[in-house]
Amino acid sequence: MQALAAAAQWFIGLFQTGGTTFMGLVTGIIPTLVVLMTAVNALIALIGPEKIDRLGEVAGREGIAYYPLRYIVLPFLSVFFLTNPMAYTMGRFLPEKFKPAFYDAAVSYVHPPLGLFPHINPGEIFVWSGIAAGITTLGYGLGDLAIRYALVGLVVIFIRGIVTEWITSVMWARKDTAA
Repeated sequence: MQALAAAAQWFIGLFQTGGTTFMGLVTGIIPTLVVLMTAVNALIALIGPEKIDRLGEVAGREGIAYYPLRYIVLPFLSVFFLTNPMAYTMGRFLPEKFKPAFYDAAVSYVHPPLGLFPHINPGEIFVWSGIAAGITTLGYGLGDLAIRYALVGLVVIFIRGIVTEWITSVMWARKDTAA
């Protein structure tokens, strides 16, 4: 009987812990995201959705000449201005076939620029802080590391965007032939 009571207490405790976590989100990140989404939508309305659609249209054009715009410039601007996790929403302005690759590029760039722009992903600043502590212990400066980390990140997201675009096209071609 005591084991049954303990199991029931554990069961309800699971939901109480979930409720506590939920309240933490409601009073923490959710209001921030709602305000950020509102601000971004207001900014889009001020700039004009047609201009932002135009940027997505240009970035979504076929050809190798548009790869840097699609997988370096657009992800960088998204991550810099919208920060993590809002940056991924910028992909909505691209054609469907480029959205997975854009997401891969953007999600891959939320860590590299932290040394220069900590606002991009404040929840993960501890990663940069740990690296920075090790580098300063060795007597090296952080400026060079921060710049190199951000630049290498741009190269990596460019490569990831291209590779993911290719993988997506192969997978969609297989799906179309299977249908």
